[in-house]
Amino acid sequence: MPESGKRRGWWSGSLTGRIMLATFAVSLIAVLVTAIVSVQVVQNVAENQARQQLRAQATALVKARATGSHVAAAKLGALGDRFAVVQPDGTVTGNARESVSPAVVHQLQTGRTVSGSTTLGGKDAVLIGLPTADGGGIVGVRKVADIAAANAELVRWILVALVIGLAVASVAGALVARRLGKPLSRLSGSARELAAGRRGVVIADESVTEIDDIARALRGLDTALSVSEDRQREFLLSISHEIRTPLTAIRGYAEALSDGVVAPEDVAHVGSILSGESERLRLFLGDLLELARLEADDFALDPQHFDARQTVQRAVDAWSGVASRAGVRLAPDIPDSPVFVTTDEMRLRQVVDGLIENALRVTPEGAPVVVAAQATVDGARLVVRDGGPGLSADDIAVAFERGALHARYRDVRSVGTGLGLSIARRLVGRLGGSIAVEPATEGGAAFSVSLPSSYIPPAER
Repeated sequence: MPESGKRRGWWSGSLTGRIMLATFAVSLIAVLVTAIVSVQVVQNVAENQARQQLRAQATALVKARATGSHVAAAKLGALGDRFAVVQPDGTVTGNARESVSPAVVHQLQTGRTVSGSTTLGGKDAVLIGLPTADGGGIVGVRKVADIAAANAELVRWILVALVIGLAVASVAGALVARRLGKPLSRLSGSARELAAGRRGVVIADESVTEIDDIARALRGLDTALSVSEDRQREFLLSISHEIRTPLTAIRGYAEALSDGVVAPEDVAHVGSILSGESERLRLFLGDLLELARLEADDFALDPQHFDARQTVQRAVDAWSGVASRAGVRLAPDIPDSPVFVTTDEMRLRQVVDGLIENALRVTPEGAPVVVAAQATVDGARLVVRDGGPGLSADDIAVAFERGALHARYRDVRSVGTGLGLSIARRLVGRLGGSIAVEPATEGGAAFSVSLPSSYIPPAER
């Protein structure tokens, strides 16, 4: 079985396994830290209690000694081997005398209470010393090991409780992991269905907010993919229609020429038709290539600082012959002062040429087409206004979508390839500007291109 087809175990990187491992690890760390702190706290509390007990017993011995030596001796014998008596002359008696250092004797002789650590029988011990009225003192000692042994049962129960807590936390982590893992697994399955090309995948709401956000995003992606694929399908159908029409004409006349059914005097006319249809194909394929270049990441631009009035004037001069033959009045509308802009002049001219060609196509004989340049607060604005039939509000809403206006009006009036305005919008976007359309004072449509005064690369916007 190939490696990619094997189903990995929960321990090998799945979210459920990782949550379970993370929960166990966190719980284990918490248990270890709690155990260490708890044992230390218990030990400290036990030592404090032992010191208090020794202090209470030493206080009783001090009082007994003040009453009489025989009473003190009796109490000392009853308390066992954990006490020693310091005489006024510094002599130490009692079973715990080896634990009393000269420093402790000196402090007691000066009337100070002593609380510290020492050794008893070679083991660590706690020590309490109380001075007596005659210049001596009573010293009590208790081994730390004895204190720990007395609290061993408590420590054991604490450790048992912590182990139980670790087990409960691990079970809770497993339940949480399953609760989070199952919906994510479902969503990953839905994502794989979308990747495989299925649309309309049912994606249920999830109870966890963050996971439900993913579910909503996948539903949105499903809808967006459906819309995009529908548009692509319509676009391909439109392309097929546009290519089929000139190809049908070319094939028909080519077969007629091949069969010799075209009269000699009609050959020139047929050749003209074939040339015109092939030019339609060339323009259409050119628009498709331009659209593909615009959508590529490496689309090259060469920004320059120039006067946009010159761009407008050159475009008007270039299209004057075509406009004159069509009977359309093409004129510039430019101010006396410069209209400076920084962008790729060749690409800007390409946009203006496309808008002029579009305007000349729909403008009837005798109507005007005006190309204007205006300086704005933050850059420049170029406008192509025509005296054609104009656009409705519905037309304006879809004017820059690929083939939208072409599909509406190809059987009504002269139209182009259906890609020109879409190319113009993408090209203007690459130049860092924006394009819009509105009714023109000349009666038709006004396409305006707004550009900033300085060029900003797409990656920095």
